[in-house]
Amino acid sequence: MRVVSICSSSKANCTYIESGGKGFIVDIGCTYKALCSGLALAGRSVDDINAVFITHEHSDHIDGLNVLTKHLNVPVYASEGTMNAIISKGKAAPGADLRLADEAVNAPVNVKAHAFRTPHDSAESTDYTFSDGESRIAICTDLGKVTDEVRENLLGCRFVLLESNYDPQMLTRNLNYSYPLKERIRSDRGHLSNGDCAAFARELVSSGTVSLMLGHLSQNNNTPELALSVTERALSAAGAVRGRDYILGAAAVVGNGKAIAI
Repeated sequence: MRVVSICSSSKANCTYIESGGKGFIVDIGCTYKALCSGLALAGRSVDDINAVFITHEHSDHIDGLNVLTKHLNVPVYASEGTMNAIISKGKAAPGADLRLADEAVNAPVNVKAHAFRTPHDSAESTDYTFSDGESRIAICTDLGKVTDEVRENLLGCRFVLLESNYDPQMLTRNLNYSYPLKERIRSDRGHLSNGDCAAFARELVSSGTVSLMLGHLSQNNNTPELALSVTERALSAAGAVRGRDYILGAAAVVGNGKAIAI
């Protein structure tokens, strides 16, 4: 499998995955133009997309869905709650092929897709794992805590794109964020902090994960360098050596088209 981060931040999220010549995306929070540009950098086009998997209905995950479904007639998978929210917001083109996440196992791609529930302040948030029979990977962002269901689905994955959203001190000092907003971010239905991510990263590497990409970093309450350093320190404390036991990187706000081969 190949994984390409088109974009990843609090403003827009989209990941392209390919296996056996068939590609698909998880979320489409960027514009259609940005998607096309990101795919072009990876040597791909929207014609290579065979399915779309949506995690939840927040704008940074679905803003480009309406235009995409006008250009592309492929199935769009989401939980029932998310699907209803997408429809009520008018975020999918009329006649779009909308399907429930539970049907993702039959998606027209060369992997077995599986949706699992995540705790987030949305209608019915899900994340996904994808398996080609040899390796299993996961896209897991926008969750306030690591639940048993999350742990059950991610442990043993070879590659994980995991949320490392905010640095607690930067969030506390941010004068542009109201107290209620800060509490929402820190809540069990908000986002994972760098420390939360690092603690779970130790479990993942111990279970066999060899490649970690930190994603959905806040542009106002985090930096890639800070997020990476917190996770690397946690893994080093557990005896894991970067470059020997695992590969670690941070997804860019706007991707550079580089693919990770899994």
